[in-house]
Amino acid sequence: MKIKVIMGSTRPSRFSETPTQWIFNELKKQNGVDVEVLDLRDYPMPFFDEAVSPSMKTEPYKHPVVKKWTAKIAEADGFVVVTPEYNHGYPAVLKNAFDYVYPEWNQKAIGFVSYGSVAGARAVEQLRMVAIELQMVPIRAAIHLPPDKWVPVLIGKAPAETLFEAVAVPAQKFIEQLLWWTKALKNARA
Repeated sequence: MKIKVIMGSTRPSRFSETPTQWIFNELKKQNGVDVEVLDLRDYPMPFFDEAVSPSMKTEPYKHPVVKKWTAKIAEADGFVVVTPEYNHGYPAVLKNAFDYVYPEWNQKAIGFVSYGSVAGARAVEQLRMVAIELQMVPIRAAIHLPPDKWVPVLIGKAPAETLFEAVAVPAQKFIEQLLWWTKALKNARA
């Protein structure tokens, strides 16, 4: 199973590298899983301005970065999105990355790791609706990093291990659900 971990922030001072590396490492421990990080900094796509929706396109995109991004999404069986919450929502760059692709997302599992003022819960709630519109299967479990744990890590007052120990039980349930749905959907697509 090919799982792509999408780093949903491109800010210079982003925190997402820490939880992205952690969930990447946790997924690498699983048997039968090939995991790769997709950093949106490596895919500087213009804001979506195509003449037709990706769900109705009849020819490949011309923009080279969009082609590269679409190919990465196509090769995946499932996804984990690591997202901050900005002003009760998710980053615009992440929405843009979703909007450029359609059939390549379809019938694949997706889970979320989030952080923010309410542990990113509102961003995840909104992203689940986007995923459903893209014919994806958002898993029920999510990993919401509590502010009282991730902020001290961000400012250097606590080691990252304290944060990830606090979410070890939800993380295990998250991984179990993600892999179950990824496998089931991969078999169904075949």
